[in-house]
Formats: sequence, C-alpha cells, structure tokens
Amino acid sequence: MTLLSIEDLSVAFPIGGELVPVVDEVSLSIEKGEFVGLVGESGSGKTMMALAAMRLVPPPGTTPSGRVLLDGEDLLRYSEAEMRRVRGSRIGMIFQEPMTALNPVFTIGFQIVEAIRVHRSMSKSEARSEAERLLEMVAMPEPAKRLRDYPHQLSGGQRQRAMIAMALACEPDILLADEPTTALDVTIQAQILDLLDELRNQLGLALLLITHDLSVIAETCDRVVVMYSGRLVEEASVYDLFESPAHPYTRGLLAAVPRLGQPHRRGELPSIPGQIPDPAQRPSGCVFHPRCSEVLDQCSHEAPTFYVLGEGRRSRCLLHSVEREDVS
Repeated sequence: MTLLSIEDLSVAFPIGGELVPVVDEVSLSIEKGEFVGLVGESGSGKTMMALAAMRLVPPPGTTPSGRVLLDGEDLLRYSEAEMRRVRGSRIGMIFQEPMTALNPVFTIGFQIVEAIRVHRSMSKSEARSEAERLLEMVAMPEPAKRLRDYPHQLSGGQRQRAMIAMALACEPDILLADEPTTALDVTIQAQILDLLDELRNQLGLALLLITHDLSVIAETCDRVVVMYSGRLVEEASVYDLFESPAHPYTRGLLAAVPRLGQPHRRGELPSIPGQIPDPAQRPSGCVFHPRCSEVLDQCSHEAPTFYVLGEGRRSRCLLHSVEREDVS
C-alpha cells in the first residue's frame, strides 16, 4: 500500500531573473514499511527533494509544480499550520549533520521532550519518561544521563542517535534520512544502519535513505532510485541494480566503488569524468551525455523518457530504444 507518493515534483530557485529547477519533475513512491534508497552525487538534488516533501525548501526556493501525497493527501496544498501538525507526527526527517540540527543551548532531553509535547498529550514528567525510553530504544548508553547533556557533550554517533530518537518522538509513519551516517566512522555507521533497519521492522516504519554511498544502499534497502542533475535516471530493486545496472550513470557509480583485489594504478580509482552541471546551464538532450562513455549521436539533442524494463524497473536512457530496435 502506497504511503508517500511524489508526483512530477519540481523545486526551483530564481537565478538571473529566471526560475531554474534544481529538482525537475521527479516521481517516486514509497510503500508502508518499505526501505527505499535515493542515491546520487552531491549536487544531484536529493536533499532538496526531501526538503520539498517536508515543505522546508529554503526561500527564495519554490515548488512550482507537482504533488506530495501522504496517504492520498497533497501536502503542498496544506497551510503552514497544517504542515506543523504533519511534520514529526506523520513524516519525520533525520538531518545530515546533527550539530546543526540540534539546538546547542538546550539539553538533549529538553529538545526531545518539547517535540513529544507538541504532538502528543503528555505531562512534562510523562514526556521525559518517554524521551528516556526513546533514547534506550535507539541504544543510547546511559539514556537517563544523556537527557541532561548538551549536544556538544555527545559523540557523533550519540548525536545521531539523539536525532533519530527525536524523529521517532511523535511516532511518524515515514522517516526521510538525509545522509545519516556521512560524518561517522565505519563502525558507528554500521551500528546506525542496523538500528534503522531494526526500527523499521519493530515499528513498521517506511524509510527513504538519502546517500551517495552505494555500499550503504546494498546493506539496507529494498529498492533504490538513482538521481542525476535533478532528475531520476534509474529505479530498480537493490538486487537488480547491483546485478545489472541499466543506466550508464549507475554503471559509472558502481565502477567507482572500491573493491578488494580490484586492479587499478596506485592512488587511482575509476571515476566518472567531469562533474554535475550547474542547474542554470544544463546541457540539451540527455543531461548526462557530456560525461557518458556510451553516448549516442542523438543524446545531445533528444531528451530520453523512462523506459520500463520489467516489474519495478525503469531507466531514462536512449540506449534502451536502440536495444529495442535491434530486437525487433
């Protein structure tokens, strides 16, 4: 059953007197209890899409088109007062850097308690007991003591656990997790990912995991969506994506993942040449064609649509039209 459906969503900023899309007609859906990964290089629009779903696009950004449906209700039509009731209670977000998301002048306990009391009918003492229970749920060491600590007194992993506890405080149906392990060492990363998976199974949460790290996707997600320059370019189950990536960009990302025993010159790893284009200067045709190793003549002027490759599989690449012509 579909919980969150993003339909033809665009996010744009005024640049040089024009509205320039940084997210361009993106569509994806998440089922109840599903763990979906959203992957792409920095600057591809992943975080901005999540902020748009939460109605948190920073001004002067706008959402000129599209819908964000939560259980069939379009959040983009909600008033700000209505959205404040939805944020946290129905849809929560774990931000990339807890030190900027947590208020440095208030204790962890105060911040979690306030989040609980905004959305749930509890006394202060009940909310504090609930905050301690949430910290215990996310495996925070000495949860009662941590309630009295300020963010700077916690380690990076503990701050991230506090953020997750705060996101869970109002019992949301879905969490949007934006690079939740980026600043953590490998051991703590694994602990946080295991924790998210446990919470998904325990609470029936749906989760959108935003990352640039395909190894994180491989360990945790059911399905993965690949984003490039504000557009989705591939969608598949995790198994299908790693077994047979359909888009040249996805193949480039997978080739750049370090592997034990992979032959390469010392100090070098395979990489995709060039960089993501400035949204105000996107190339015509396929936006990836200047960096693509499999480019066709028509890629420079013909924008590809999604080609359905099977159940739950689609890819935005003109190579698929050529393959179909060859088959026929």
